[in-house]
Amino acid sequence: MPVFQYKAFDHNGKETTGIVDASTPREAREKLRGRNVFVTDMTPMKAAGRAPKTGKNAMTKAAADVGLADAVEEQGLVESAGLRQQLESMFAGRARDELVSTTRLLATLLKAGIPLVGSLTSVIQQVEDKYLGTVMRQIRESVQGGVSFADALAMHPALFDALYVNMIRAGEAAGALDQVLKRLADFMQAQKRMKNRVSAALTYPIIMMVMGLGVVCFLLGYVVPKIVAVVTKRGTPLPLPTKILLTIQEAFMSWWWVGLGGAILAWLAYSVVVRTEKGAMFRDTWKLRLPIVGDLFRKQSVARFATTFATLLRSGVQATDCLKILANVVDNKLLGKVLVEVRERIIEGTDIATPIKRSRVFPPVVGDMIAVGEESGQLEELLERIAETYDEEVDITSQKVTAMIEPLIIVLMAAIVGFIVLAVVLPLVQGFKF
Repeated sequence: MPVFQYKAFDHNGKETTGIVDASTPREAREKLRGRNVFVTDMTPMKAAGRAPKTGKNAMTKAAADVGLADAVEEQGLVESAGLRQQLESMFAGRARDELVSTTRLLATLLKAGIPLVGSLTSVIQQVEDKYLGTVMRQIRESVQGGVSFADALAMHPALFDALYVNMIRAGEAAGALDQVLKRLADFMQAQKRMKNRVSAALTYPIIMMVMGLGVVCFLLGYVVPKIVAVVTKRGTPLPLPTKILLTIQEAFMSWWWVGLGGAILAWLAYSVVVRTEKGAMFRDTWKLRLPIVGDLFRKQSVARFATTFATLLRSGVQATDCLKILANVVDNKLLGKVLVEVRERIIEGTDIATPIKRSRVFPPVVGDMIAVGEESGQLEELLERIAETYDEEVDITSQKVTAMIEPLIIVLMAAIVGFIVLAVVLPLVQGFKF
């Protein structure tokens, strides 16, 4: 029977190590659970010769791998280290869709007076996503072993980001965990709603462009050659528009693969570049300067900043810690860089509003309202007003973007199709004159 080496917490919350024999890793974990030992890492003895990881980061990664192993086993997937790392982000992405309702349910149970472990047990019974259910079971076991709820969440960074963990930590310290969980659920739902609005505003024009491009390709590749073949048989001189269309059509038919390959290479190059710090900074700076949609991206980022900042402050997180978290969770690297600089200025003794005004990235009204909030001691309320204002602005701007882009695309496609029709019909009408 295989033998496994494990790291775990005993019933007193102390870290312990040992070995256990079992047929599978799951059977080994279940056997240890029966002894009130809660596993954080488990390795087959045949792999024990490798240098073990030590430290908090290693334990966090090990705990996440154990949780993922359960999910992989339950879904009948091959369990290997490389595959687990690739699947972890995919499982977490699917689980985040259910995380909002799970967080809200947990808040309701805690508010009803049910202890945390009992609330987690009830939540596990309601969860539909297998990966999320596995993670919640690992969190429950960690909490039963004496680990704080925030630290147990931090063991699964693929699912719970720094904002989530720090808000829970502040809620535990203040004894208001149910309120913080409810605030988190409201925050995540609002962020998802805003993201969907922006996506909807940009999706419709993109669909129209793709369909228009498909129509043009169909005309150039199938319709135009048949009609032009009839015209050229007459042997008469062709009008200039027809000559231009024939040149475009010949280039399209002969070199379409070059264009497709170039587009694929350009996309791959873009994907590689934006993964670098400088590339991501250039992309996000360029996004804010785009005509029409740049204003939409800016307002979305400001609304997310204000909502997140207010939520963190309401949960009892210190302002400097809030800015540190915000710099990592905002969806724009340029804003993140500004927030890092703002935090450094605050540590040096200045206020929040002054460096925000000097950044010229945030609209001036944001700095002015933050200054008023600091002076009056109502920063959270002013940030919430900023969030509400820019949330409405995002909604209005997204409608304007759609209203502006749609006619532009229609006019552009009409001009292209009109030119093709003109180039085809003109020699038919004037054929006898040439």
